[in-house]
Amino acid sequence: MRPTWRSGCVAILFSLALAPAVRAQSFGFPWWRDAQFQRDLALTQDQTARIENVFQPAIAQLRAKKTELDQQEEALSRLIATNADEATVVKQVDKVEAIRAHLNKGRTLMLLRMRQVLTPEQLVKLNQTHDQWEKDNQRPPGGLGENDKQGRGRQ
Repeated sequence: MRPTWRSGCVAILFSLALAPAVRAQSFGFPWWRDAQFQRDLALTQDQTARIENVFQPAIAQLRAKKTELDQQEEALSRLIATNADEATVVKQVDKVEAIRAHLNKGRTLMLLRMRQVLTPEQLVKLNQTHDQWEKDNQRPPGGLGENDKQGRGRQ
């Protein structure tokens, strides 16, 4: 199993597991900066600034952890490719999974802290908006894009 595929699979499974608990996903972009979201949720300037103040330090840490995770996954792949002994591979797997857990925990806490800035009414509206966004941006089953369906995608 390639590390990038495994990472994607774990990320998807983690997201699905957290979906009920952490519904205020970031929609793949900084939604609190978007004028339409600000109007729809009736976000105040103070709330927008507070969410931004949660996001900025967290995203810097998440990016650093992601870089570290990628490096450690590459090291794991090299160990597997060179038929390293099992104890060495297990030690590297533990290291990779500890970093992944830290990364996921950081992301979850960031989302929780963002949610805590919102009122109960805004949370309801955000959840509704997220559900609609998910429907509007749903990927085809199996994650295949148009090129993949026609046999012109990645090999």
